[in-house]
Amino acid sequence: MKTVSLSGSSRENVGSKDAKILRKEGRVPGVLYGNGENLHFHVKETELNKLVFTPDVNFIQIEMDGKSYKAIFKEIQFHPVTDRITHFDLMAVTEDKLVTIALPVRLTGNSPGVLNGGKLRQNYRKLKVKALAKDLPEFITLDISKLRIGMAIRLGEIEIPNVTLLGDMRDVAVSIKTSRNAVADEEEETEGEGEAAAEGEAAAE
Repeated sequence: MKTVSLSGSSRENVGSKDAKILRKEGRVPGVLYGNGENLHFHVKETELNKLVFTPDVNFIQIEMDGKSYKAIFKEIQFHPVTDRITHFDLMAVTEDKLVTIALPVRLTGNSPGVLNGGKLRQNYRKLKVKALAKDLPEFITLDISKLRIGMAIRLGEIEIPNVTLLGDMRDVAVSIKTSRNAVADEEEETEGEGEAAAEGEAAAE
């Protein structure tokens, strides 16, 4: 998984009044957990937005007071009306400690079921996993090239090296549902065989 940089400044005063002043200045208060002590800091809102409002999931290398910390988002709070980020928490990451994180799901391949008019249904845009930081991929890839109408990929069928998938393994991650315009694979094969037979008869005559 990729790592992106973020510059932070320590907070001398911790409280709602100080946090309100920071937000007016275009800064967002945050806390880094899991590093032996809780570190309170603030960052530029514009820089934080680039990391939050994206489908990608990355490690964050935050530089603060001459020190560098590797972390992931733990929690993000938004304003109920404006959707601006009001506060966020980071969790420190070490190479020998398991990390729990939600990774984006990407589909690859062309489904025969979709080509026949079936409807693609993706139930998960992200899946929660647990692994060492070095083993985490940028995203989870699901190949749908073998999915026909009525077929699905369940969580229990997804295999990622050195990564444990969390959740109910019976849950469906992606499936191909029938629709009014769907053509059954068997019908296509029957039509194809009929056409071939007709051509053979014509050639014999």
